[in-house]
Amino acid sequence: MDDEVILLDFWPSPFGVRARIAVREKGVEFEYREENLRDKSSLLLQMNPVHKKIPVLIHNGKPVCESMNVVQYIDEVWSDKNPLLPSDPYQRAQARFWVDFIDTKVYEPADKIWSTKGEVQETAKKEYIEALKILESELGDKPYFGGDNFGFVDIAMTGYYMWFEASEKCGNFSIEPECPTLMASAKRCLQRDSVVNSVPDPEKIVEFALKIRKIYCV
Repeated sequence: MDDEVILLDFWPSPFGVRARIAVREKGVEFEYREENLRDKSSLLLQMNPVHKKIPVLIHNGKPVCESMNVVQYIDEVWSDKNPLLPSDPYQRAQARFWVDFIDTKVYEPADKIWSTKGEVQETAKKEYIEALKILESELGDKPYFGGDNFGFVDIAMTGYYMWFEASEKCGNFSIEPECPTLMASAKRCLQRDSVVNSVPDPEKIVEFALKIRKIYCV
């Protein structure tokens, strides 16, 4: 029997795109279902009753929630193609460490860049660049965080890469002069077929971000 794979998602989400990329890296056929986060579907509420958030991967009727948990599940279930996590236990632990760093030290200031202004936004921009510089140091001269192979940490960061342009426009700053090596890796990631087919047009994300800023009255 063929696997039934459904992905509950929201198009500009930096978290949802991780699941989209992972299934495409594995060549898994799936049904994409767009969620209205202001009027969440009964299926989303049923499949993720705790957090009520996207993404949710529904595999043969069973839900898997939280973006990087979804990515790891995809890597383990469809393990015969394009491994996303390294096989070495230490390297796997390191990859999970950096994903945790990304979802705390990058996410928090990134969120404030497009939702605040003035001194709060200026502080957020500094914290954001500081976090990106730490990641750039970890990246070193490797093409990807996974070395020669696009992997777990790269997928986590691609959700932020697709928001770089919107962050720059909302915050009136430029990332590339501060983090040229990281930006080169970002461009490399954004050219992968799995990513091209998963991320929205950057201009649409900019439009969405500016609309959200108006809602926040900034």
